[in-house]
Amino acid sequence: MVNQLYELKVTDRQSFIKFLDLLHQDLLQQPETWKNKTLPDFLEALAAYTEDIQGYYDNTDANVDAEKAAWSTFADIFKGAKVYE
Repeated sequence: MVNQLYELKVTDRQSFIKFLDLLHQDLLQQPETWKNKTLPDFLEALAAYTEDIQGYYDNTDANVDAEKAAWSTFADIFKGAKVYE
């Protein structure tokens, strides 16, 4: 499950829907890997990670401009919010 979640290439609305389904399954099957399990905690982390994601891209030399909305950026934000503190 984890490999599918992180290996899925999110490029459009349909692949983002698949990503959200995998994210949901990951929470149900492996809740111990989530730091932000409640909706309030997840939404707080989602906002914080959205603010900080450009730093992640810069530090990993991803060559992504977070100011330009892309389905893959939304997926990265959700993955980050899973564990962001």
